[in-house]
Amino acid sequence: MDHNNILAVVLAGGKSQRFGQDKSQVKFQGKMLIDHILSEIIDQFNETLIVTNKPINFMKSEKIFTTKDFKENLGPLGGVLSAMKWIQENNKKYNWISTFPTDTPFFTKKELKIFYEKININNSKLFFVKSQKTIHNIFGLWSIDLINKLEADLLAGERKVEVWANSVGVSTIEIEYKSIDPFFNINTKEDLNDALRIVKND
Repeated sequence: MDHNNILAVVLAGGKSQRFGQDKSQVKFQGKMLIDHILSEIIDQFNETLIVTNKPINFMKSEKIFTTKDFKENLGPLGGVLSAMKWIQENNKKYNWISTFPTDTPFFTKKELKIFYEKININNSKLFFVKSQKTIHNIFGLWSIDLINKLEADLLAGERKVEVWANSVGVSTIEIEYKSIDPFFNINTKEDLNDALRIVKND
């Protein structure tokens, strides 16, 4: 795939209710969770957009931009639409957006490379990662062509990523791993402790 046609998007608009504080700002192995993902993807794309509704800290780079959700409380689908609108409003030429969460410290550019190598863009306008029978719908590749349907469905009340994805014919891309789960995500403080144990035992 031509990375020049893809905008990287980090979805940081969640409320982190189960964690009790903004988990993107939580430190893991001396680095904020959001910086773990940014440091893996920053050199893979021309630009990276963070969708967030509050001021947050993150690694400094002239390649990183921020935008707010065009409307709050719409969940991840709202963040995706906000990124697509940012592309249009800023006259960018991207045809796709590649989405990432803020809470997966073990994800690396290796998994991203595998994801893109397995994609045939003629098969779908939406692709999600699948591993160990689990679909990771925040790790996705979304065609900008979906913007009108996405906005209409959001305004009609759709909030569930998987339901909406199935309605447009999502394709899943299988990624295998042998040791540490690169898609392990931190939703609670218990998850954070588990992640620390994983590193210690690896």
